[in-house]
Amino acid sequence: MYDLDELKGYARLHARGQGVDARRVAEVLDGITNDTPGDEHSWARVWHTAAYALAARGRELEACAHYAMARFPYPSDQPRAEAQQAAVAAFDRWRTAHGGIEPLEVAVPGKGKVRAWTAGLDAADPRPLIVVMGGIVSTKEQWAPQLPKFAKQGFAAVVAEFPGVGENGMTYTADSWRLLPALLDALQGRARLTDVSLLTLSFSGHLALRAAATDDRIGRVLTVGAPVSAFFTDDQWWETSVPAITKQTLAHLTGLTDPAALRAELRGWALTEAELDAVQVPVGYVVSTRDEIIPRADGKLLADRLPQARFKEFDDVHGSPDHLGEMRLWLMHALLSSQGIEDHRTAALEVGLGLHKLAEIVKEGRS
Repeated sequence: MYDLDELKGYARLHARGQGVDARRVAEVLDGITNDTPGDEHSWARVWHTAAYALAARGRELEACAHYAMARFPYPSDQPRAEAQQAAVAAFDRWRTAHGGIEPLEVAVPGKGKVRAWTAGLDAADPRPLIVVMGGIVSTKEQWAPQLPKFAKQGFAAVVAEFPGVGENGMTYTADSWRLLPALLDALQGRARLTDVSLLTLSFSGHLALRAAATDDRIGRVLTVGAPVSAFFTDDQWWETSVPAITKQTLAHLTGLTDPAALRAELRGWALTEAELDAVQVPVGYVVSTRDEIIPRADGKLLADRLPQARFKEFDDVHGSPDHLGEMRLWLMHALLSSQGIEDHRTAALEVGLGLHKLAEIVKEGRS
């Protein structure tokens, strides 16, 4: 079981990131009084019941988002495991009905199997590739609905999960960054691997930076609140700032359930100066100035070691939940403008936010 207040706090970020209206999130959270598996007012049961009702009315994508919240932060008990499976099934029904998204399974040598969603792969006319990956609690179904929008703009795109999350059968280890080159290998001949962009959020940004130091197929890295060095080495930060739910999730993904063993292992995962110096590609990094998970020192280190990096700051907590529209627009603008797309501003709005969000942004004066 988890601290209920922490669960509810992070749910607001992750539910909104999947398009669940803030009023709807509050409504569901009001019905949750505990995290006892099986209790009718428990976290998983209330979210699962809401998801099932949506699926029964044919609203599969909304149901998927609610199921994803029922399994949050990871399938640590039977109700959460069932919600994880239901989320994938609901998304599969939605994408089958709408078309444009196909599954991909990749076997990472010695690590396990990874299941991903793709769009725009074309052996006859390989396109520039975008690889999307969320953080330690985000399922691929959260990002997959955007894939056809990338394809519309002329990209091949794949969304996969962080090691140990969802349908990624890997264990999170020091060399988990090798997942990214393995994904590229699997797409050989179906995407333009001389033009690869990584849109990797939070902890997956750490994997992306490490991979970019080695794999010259990677042409740019865009990330939000990625750990770099201090997160892994600063014991005081770990003890006084990092939330319990983050530590529990990392323990689950690494299989290191002993707190001391987990902390000792993570200390060796910091990116070295030599590795950062080997990153020669453009990097876009979103900094949340009140980030409670990633220390400011990590962004400062990137600024010192990567003169080609661009930064966007928001006065917000981890993931900048109160600036989701602006953040996504900045990321998409950076991505699409780098591709020479003529009307990259309009394309960024369509891909990053969905046209249904444009009016909201303009109304808020954030266009």
